[in-house]
Amino acid sequence: MAVPDAAVSFLLENVSQILTYNYHLIADVKENIEKLEGNLKLLKSAMVDFSKYNDDMEYVKQIIKDIKSILWEAEDAIDNYLAQAAIQKFRKGVIKFYHQFTDYPKVLRDIGKCIEEIGERVEKITADRVRDGIEALNFGAINNLNRTAKSAEGSRVEEDQVIIGFDGAAEKVEELLVKGPETLEIVSIVGMLGLGKTTLAKMVFKDPDVDYEFMTRVFVYVSEEYQKKEVLLKILGSFTKINDEVSGMDEVRLENHLRQQLEGKSYLIVLDDVWEPTHWDDFKFAFPKNNKRCRVLITTRREDVARHANPTNPDSVYKLDFLNFEHSRELLRWRVFYKNECPPALEEYEIKIVEKCDGLPLALVVIAGILVNHPDRTDWWRHVSNSVRDYIAKDATQATKVIDLMYKHLPNHLKTCFLYLGVFREDFEIPVWKLVRLWISEGLIPQEGDLDLEITAEQYLDELVYRNVVMVGQRRSNDKIKTCRMHDTLREFCKKEATEENLFQEIKTDNLDMKLDQCRRICINNVQISNFLSPTTSGKSVRSFLTCPKEDMAADLKLVSNISKAFKLLRVLEIPSLISPRFSPDLCGLVLLKYIAIQIIGGIIPAVFSQLLNLQTLIVKTSSPTLEIKADIWKLSQFRHLHTNASASFPPPSSSDKTKGKEGAPPLPKNVQTLCTISPESCNREVFAQTPKLKKLGICGSLSKLFQASSKANLFEYLRTLEYLENLKLLNDDDMSSKLYSLPPKKSFPPHLTRLTLSHTFLGWDEMSVIGELDELEVLKLKEFAFQGTKWEPNKGGFKSLKHLFIGRTDLVVWQASVDHFPKLKSLELNGCDKLQSFPHGLADIPSLQSVVLHCTNTNVANSARKLQVLKLKQANKGNKSTNFKLSVYPPEH
Repeated sequence: MAVPDAAVSFLLENVSQILTYNYHLIADVKENIEKLEGNLKLLKSAMVDFSKYNDDMEYVKQIIKDIKSILWEAEDAIDNYLAQAAIQKFRKGVIKFYHQFTDYPKVLRDIGKCIEEIGERVEKITADRVRDGIEALNFGAINNLNRTAKSAEGSRVEEDQVIIGFDGAAEKVEELLVKGPETLEIVSIVGMLGLGKTTLAKMVFKDPDVDYEFMTRVFVYVSEEYQKKEVLLKILGSFTKINDEVSGMDEVRLENHLRQQLEGKSYLIVLDDVWEPTHWDDFKFAFPKNNKRCRVLITTRREDVARHANPTNPDSVYKLDFLNFEHSRELLRWRVFYKNECPPALEEYEIKIVEKCDGLPLALVVIAGILVNHPDRTDWWRHVSNSVRDYIAKDATQATKVIDLMYKHLPNHLKTCFLYLGVFREDFEIPVWKLVRLWISEGLIPQEGDLDLEITAEQYLDELVYRNVVMVGQRRSNDKIKTCRMHDTLREFCKKEATEENLFQEIKTDNLDMKLDQCRRICINNVQISNFLSPTTSGKSVRSFLTCPKEDMAADLKLVSNISKAFKLLRVLEIPSLISPRFSPDLCGLVLLKYIAIQIIGGIIPAVFSQLLNLQTLIVKTSSPTLEIKADIWKLSQFRHLHTNASASFPPPSSSDKTKGKEGAPPLPKNVQTLCTISPESCNREVFAQTPKLKKLGICGSLSKLFQASSKANLFEYLRTLEYLENLKLLNDDDMSSKLYSLPPKKSFPPHLTRLTLSHTFLGWDEMSVIGELDELEVLKLKEFAFQGTKWEPNKGGFKSLKHLFIGRTDLVVWQASVDHFPKLKSLELNGCDKLQSFPHGLADIPSLQSVVLHCTNTNVANSARKLQVLKLKQANKGNKSTNFKLSVYPPEH
């Protein structure tokens, strides 16, 4: 059981926001809430002391339980008051007058009295029991210092660079893949939980020899709970484009389609984590048995799965063993010290830890996450070595004991964020931008001075990665984490612990009728929501309704309405897989909402949406090309992020919103950081005056008028004032009549732009000279026909910071480029450049170039790119250095 100082921090943050943003709703109980806030600050101080001691003691457990109960009561009372007051505020005319003589004043008086009583109870527990409890604790316990993990910058070692003890295993698996019969062969890696099957499979998958042998390579996660159609689509999407026709196919047609696409190709398909023999049967008919020496690589915990997949060749199974002592020690050292060295004073304890982990990589990695906090403290290493019990060895059922030890040593500010990851379904690669928005909306990220909540949240994620409890899925070109995922065992631990802590409850087929009275959050991943939700469903304390299913489903407005009726205190509504015909006005009754992710067919957000004064994040996916937001979003004082796949338009800020809030309130905060994507018509002086902290902007529509210097709506006149803008997307209509003829000079661009995306702008290649002058530009994505013309020769000395370049479909024929044009380029991707004559060999001289991806190109470009690959290898050999350069061609040349 975790000490609830994080819960106190959250409630304090909630109270602080109420006093800041909703003061006009709480006039009757403002004094009581302020008093409660003071008592909570004292309680939080006491909780910091609690975090230093053993929370397994029964006395401490009881205190924690009592405190949590009071905190939840306080939270419920405040939120109920706020909801009632907000609803009353938006009632108008006769309805409002009528309610003044009915139950409304009595409801608020009762809730106000409840808040006062809770404040007195918090004051008492702060003054008496907590203090007495701390005096009664064992002060000899080891102090769990909650030191912030050191920054990973400069010292971080990537997960796939710390692969110890697998060289021999990799050679044998590679041999099984590249040798053997010309027909299709199924190869398996078998081993117990935590041995590193996935790590080994990835190591082999990324090997240059394997890359060369198989022109079409796909890596997909299967796991215990999977949807066949989703896995098939992931395989297809790895080497071909998924259109609406393909995504709408049923499983049988999709399986046949995949088989046809793979026919005639030399392919390697990795199916990671296959649980049952029948799971293999689900996919085997999708893989054609041609004579291209194709392979399917399976990882599984069970040998019978491997034998079932390839019953005629017992030699196709590789059994992964435990690490020996030396390899175990080396892995631990790299994870803690980032080198194969250990201070002599710590070697005694290092040996004990390595011996007790008994060659299990998962145990070593998790323990390293504990040691990494204090890599030079003898007492800390002694404590950890004594805590790793001898039974943590080769029994898979005991692996959770290691995780439990790790969890107890996590700083309290990370514990809830770590457990929260369990709301996502297994095998789901979690987008970091979504995770950050959810953490913030859930109140898990405290305000630290003037630091943006998003920056703090990303730092928390970095710490979890640094401690080896979260895996990096993909990284962006600027090295920030793009997606992350969890080991299945860690995820199961999170779900179990979160249930005990009442952080969230997972709705499953065997608990559809569970009582929700005490639930704070519910998540639904593998159950039809309609089977759980009914007009009688009720959860008076539920704050979050989260779904992460594998497939979208149609939902009528009645189903969405049931959500708003069942959970009146919702802060987070994550239902992006429910396709509703239009936005349900009933959701606007959920006045405490901070986060909404929905999918609608219609393209309108009604004016009543303005009632959601606490909203921070709006995510809307729609089948409409446009999204009309009729609400006045500028009155939403906490609003931070708009994400939509449509071109969104909204009314400009009214004159009263430019200076201050209503009723004499201080000026409304201008916290908007993301507007993606919005219509050109919404790009005006008034909007950008309200978004001085804007970091990401996407504009979709007819852009030509915004680029006319004579126009009153000259886009760059406004953009150059946005000092925080880092990411700009300009997505023009697919219409030559709206083409752009020129770009403004460098001085008109935002001063700190690092990412730029253009699409269908039809600019001439000579305009690239302007973009090349942008000093801080690191990522440039030229999507379909961003530029047109047959020849591009960049200016020397340009693109001095560019690291990633993407060029989509274009009519480019000749491209002359070298290190003089792209001195820091790390990765290059060409997609659909089928008219290009050859690949620029001058790029071989760029020392930083590590990756070239060619998709849907021609044979000449692919062959010339392979010559570049040879040049890079020769350069590396000449300098006696290893090369990380990788060339990928999808699909194989035709």
